[in-house]
Amino acid sequence: MKGLEISVDVFDSIVLGTATIKNRFARSATWEGMATLQGAVTPELTRLMKALAEGGTGLLFSSHAYVRKDGQASLKQLGIYDDDLLPGLKEMCDVIHAGGAKVFAQLAHGGANASRALSGFDPVAPSPAENAKGELSRVMSEEDIAVLTQDFAKAADRAVKAGFDGVQIHAAHAYCLGEFLSPYYNKRSDRYGGSVENRARALIEVYRAVREVVGKGYPVTAKINSEDFIEGGLTPSMMVETSALMENEGLDGMEVSGGGGPAARYSSHRPGDLETPDEEAYYRDAARLYKAHVKKMPLILVGGIRSLETSRKILREGLADMISLARPLIREPGLVKRWAEGDQRRAACVSCESCTAAAVAGKGLQCVLE
Repeated sequence: MKGLEISVDVFDSIVLGTATIKNRFARSATWEGMATLQGAVTPELTRLMKALAEGGTGLLFSSHAYVRKDGQASLKQLGIYDDDLLPGLKEMCDVIHAGGAKVFAQLAHGGANASRALSGFDPVAPSPAENAKGELSRVMSEEDIAVLTQDFAKAADRAVKAGFDGVQIHAAHAYCLGEFLSPYYNKRSDRYGGSVENRARALIEVYRAVREVVGKGYPVTAKINSEDFIEGGLTPSMMVETSALMENEGLDGMEVSGGGGPAARYSSHRPGDLETPDEEAYYRDAARLYKAHVKKMPLILVGGIRSLETSRKILREGLADMISLARPLIREPGLVKRWAEGDQRRAACVSCESCTAAAVAGKGLQCVLE
């Protein structure tokens, strides 16, 4: 693919399923720590989403919303596990639409990295694993997997009712479905373990259940690791093989990230300022491999992208179809609008990780720099 350029710009629209996104920028899902203790939307979270929508980003992925109570991973994490949460979710969607953006609900279960202290339930996972708090997960039976599959489907139905324009199935960052995909976390010897196809079975079954609920055409995407950055973990070639399986299933788009979990060499976010375009885009090589083998399913690339120059280059070289930003939009919710209006200075984010520290401290995700 080197030397080939595609005539597409970051401010061109793109279609995912039946949703037309006004530009090629997405806001990658984060944990904001702005929901209630029960996972309900708060005015604080709605204000953040309003700022992001009015800031020019075409597509917002919601917080990673847990699909049932034992899937909660973080304090004040957004939930989508109960119909009582629908009014707040609907209000949030309405505000985002009024701001000119589309919004997809990210559906998640924390797996081994869920928190017993927060949910009151034991973490569950494909195989025994210990989370950062030292809590050992309970191994899921095939019946447990079937029940969780339906919990994802029920959450997708709530997303439709709340007015989300699509959903994203979270299968990255050492959360439950990402653990099924990873040979490091998945040591099963049944039909959900072993080969890449077997390890992808849980994700495929969740996708099929979600698709049955939301219907043909409604956008269903997923998020996957490019690699786990753990010895014996998911590799880029496994990511590509899994993505090809999901393309055959009819998935409408794949966001590619990486890392996560207490054993990983890298988290999904890394400290350290990226001073030049050559340092940007952590998963550029994985994207190139994806595009060499997955021909039709759009790739949404996240991770270490800080400049309009790099964003445009990635699209021109055909390495991705959309650019996903997380921390730059924490510092500057209006970054995309700034770029569109001609101020093309790189993002002000210096990757200091203070925004995450603020959320851990219970203050909500926020940039603390002036």
